[in-house]
Amino acid sequence: MNIYAIIETGGKQLRVESGRFYDIRHFASLKSQNLSSNTKILIYRVLLICNEATISLGQPWLKNAIIKGRILHSHLENKITVYKMNSKKKTRCKFGHRQNSTRFVVDSISLNGKEL
Repeated sequence: MNIYAIIETGGKQLRVESGRFYDIRHFASLKSQNLSSNTKILIYRVLLICNEATISLGQPWLKNAIIKGRILHSHLENKITVYKMNSKKKTRCKFGHRQNSTRFVVDSISLNGKEL
């Protein structure tokens, strides 16, 4: 598949293709209570769209470019364990953290009202 887009969401840039799913930390426009299953989303922060031989580049974002998708589910990522130790002081601290994550699937990529 030669059609893809680069979007900005969750503080990161992500290369997306139609029909694939992705995990991101959070959507800037959605609150946590709106992240139920099958919620439709529109992403307007599109940096680049590559349509086979043509590349459309935004400065910073493309106008009239929309990524349509839907949320599959929210989940917790794997636990990260942090262990701090000061040698010769007898101090140790161990704790963990699990980040909230959202899995979404891209349904279509559209530019200037036409689906690619």
